[in-house]
Amino acid sequence: MEILLISNTEDEGKRLDLFVSQNSQLSRNSVQILREDNQITVNGKPAGKSYKLKAGDNVVVCIPPPKETEVKAQNIPLDIYYEDSDVLVVNKPKGMVVHPANGNEDGTLVNALLYHCKDSLSGINGQIRPGIVHRIDKDTSGLLLVAKNDFAHEKLSVQFKDHNITRVYNAIVYGYLKNDEGDIDAPIGRDKNDRKKFCVTNLNSKNAFTHYKALEKLSDFTLIEARLKTGRTHQIRVHMQSIGHPLAGDPVYGPRNVIRELEGQALHAGVLGFIHPRSGQYLEFSSPWRTQFQKFYDKHKLR
Repeated sequence: MEILLISNTEDEGKRLDLFVSQNSQLSRNSVQILREDNQITVNGKPAGKSYKLKAGDNVVVCIPPPKETEVKAQNIPLDIYYEDSDVLVVNKPKGMVVHPANGNEDGTLVNALLYHCKDSLSGINGQIRPGIVHRIDKDTSGLLLVAKNDFAHEKLSVQFKDHNITRVYNAIVYGYLKNDEGDIDAPIGRDKNDRKKFCVTNLNSKNAFTHYKALEKLSDFTLIEARLKTGRTHQIRVHMQSIGHPLAGDPVYGPRNVIRELEGQALHAGVLGFIHPRSGQYLEFSSPWRTQFQKFYDKHKLR
């Protein structure tokens, strides 16, 4: 894949790696690696390490296809709520990564699925993400839907695209909400100052919609329900921060004084509903809060 970027007068004198990372979804480290591999050219020539941009420069970034490594099956217990020959609903624990990535090559949900399902997983998302139709963050617990064949994967993907999947989350957020119920319709994209974070922005963003509802006031916190119409990365965390109510325990979008006892954001994917890809029957499942969430709720519940 190639990305073509053209600098303007505002970019005059800017470092190449900064310019490319600000105008793409690449980190500066990734940009530097691509430049060292001669995958970035300026006006048709490989870019030098110290090159500073001039107005009107044509920058071409060539991104090679990802190299997929073999993912090993691991005998990791799974909390399975439903399974048949087409789909599987699993309750992911807090702290488990969904699929292998740098720094998390094993111990993931995919490693566990490969052991449990053997060869019965869809291959649409490749070797790294077999069967994975959607994801939740490492420190978010709750229900995930897995496709065991390509037929099921394609049918379920259409439901996600058409917003026909029921996804209800519980979260504990800072403070008391001005409105007990409301919609957040705000696009989400990468933070230009920190490529690992996301934010509400109109720059290189995708539409995102969250409906929230206050369920109970706690001491200094509120228990809420969040229903997703879209499924952007960190969507609930970013949207709630954007209205001044970040999630308790969130080390990325919350206050600097992180609540360590939660071991990550207080967020649980508690309800998952979908139309079965083969039978056409609507199925819905719910799971209780996990230990850290329950303990924190009990501690801050108003007596």
